[in-house]
Amino acid sequence: MFEAINWPEAMTPSRSPIHFTNEIEVEAAPGTIWSLLVDPRTWPSFYPGVGHVQLLDGHDALRLGTRFETNLAGQDVFASVQEFQPETRIAWGGHPAASEASRAYHAWIITPTSKGSHLWTEETMRGPLWIELAKQDPEVFWRTHENLLAALAKVATEREHQAGRPVRRLEGPAVNTQKHWQ
Repeated sequence: MFEAINWPEAMTPSRSPIHFTNEIEVEAAPGTIWSLLVDPRTWPSFYPGVGHVQLLDGHDALRLGTRFETNLAGQDVFASVQEFQPETRIAWGGHPAASEASRAYHAWIITPTSKGSHLWTEETMRGPLWIELAKQDPEVFWRTHENLLAALAKVATEREHQAGRPVRRLEGPAVNTQKHWQ
């Protein structure tokens, strides 16, 4: 399955020293996964290290242009939603409060499958703060996203089960993952 991210020019993989992809098959409908991604109140239930998300524009859910603040990778981060196609694609970009020169762009693509959904996430990062963190633990961001996808899949399938939709148990961790550091 080929997924194409709509990268902002400055954040393309060829211009970013940190680039990684993760994907997983989830036995949950795209709408269920989407509802979790756009509702930041649910993030602490599946997003590793996220304890809070504050929407800065008075919205109650993410939408195109929504600005938000959260804590990711131990860093207070300011971001905004830069792509938004309901139940299909969402992406946000931003920077940590400690280093405005350090930028990240995180994109998600949800594709319906015969058993539920294929969830693809891809991120690029650049700037001194992210590079220093990656030097300390070269797989930290990729591994965090592996855990993120596994937890998101679990929460989504549980939500499907609570809604009365049959759910088969997922086997193993996220599949077909890639990572790349230059």
